[in-house]
Amino acid sequence: MRAVQPELDAIDLQLLERLQTDASLSNQALAERVHVSPPTCLRRVKRLFEAGLIEREIAVLSVDALAPIIGHGLCAVVEITLDRQDQAALEAFEFKVAQDDAVQQCYRVSPGPDFCLVVHARDMPDYLALTQRLFTFDANVRNVKTFFSIKRSKFGARVPLP
Repeated sequence: MRAVQPELDAIDLQLLERLQTDASLSNQALAERVHVSPPTCLRRVKRLFEAGLIEREIAVLSVDALAPIIGHGLCAVVEITLDRQDQAALEAFEFKVAQDDAVQQCYRVSPGPDFCLVVHARDMPDYLALTQRLFTFDANVRNVKTFFSIKRSKFGARVPLP
């Protein structure tokens, strides 16, 4: 359960901006960049986490740098349309795809398909296994339309802040 959303001041917005650009900054370096003391910085960042404004910190891996090591892999955007769109059916599908490591992102969308997924597979046989696991054996999946990425032009998770 999330706490009451805090009021955000200019320092909080600066912290959020810096962290989403480079979460590897030490508390000392972060404090210097936003012109507060290290204890104040640590307390504010902790409050932002507790309020649920920062979900987690992760490392973003370079797909291109990993390609020679683990194989090129496939990235695909997949549109899914379900037969039934009642709340239980939508939530069951969301839960199933969220459990699969190949699914990087899942969006419930409207109008058009019910979901758009971003998936990664090692190769075409791996993608086939993914489609069977997630779509073919699900009687509620009516239509699957896949777009394979030939080049990633932009990738990011930064939220524009005021």
